[in-house]
Amino acid sequence: MSDDTTMTIRQMCDTYDVTPRTLRFYEAKELLFPIRQGTKRLFTRRDRARLKLILRGKRFGFSLEEIRQLLDLYDVGDQQATQLAKTYELAKHRLDDMVHQREELDEAIDDLKKQLEWGAKRLEELHAKSAAE
Repeated sequence: MSDDTTMTIRQMCDTYDVTPRTLRFYEAKELLFPIRQGTKRLFTRRDRARLKLILRGKRFGFSLEEIRQLLDLYDVGDQQATQLAKTYELAKHRLDDMVHQREELDEAIDDLKKQLEWGAKRLEELHAKSAAE
């Protein structure tokens, strides 16, 4: 497929493993701008690039509003320097948040393991006491 070729909604869904509803939602949120031919939507190379960035941003935990703002910076006219700088800044903050969440999750896992160990010992004691009676 050449870069100039448009894709139908079905082709987009198959290629990017998304649903038609997802694509329509992104269009409604002004993240994608397919060509409309009656009820048919045709997605351009630019739409495909934007969808890749949207999906990557979602995977990293960016909000749709953050993604929209970053995509809008593409047209600033400074060879994407502003877009890249803002993306870098947001990504740095997101990474810090993710590391913090992982630390909290690791702590919660350790606490739960200790509680399970205590519970297992307590159950053994109760079963032993029951058996002895």
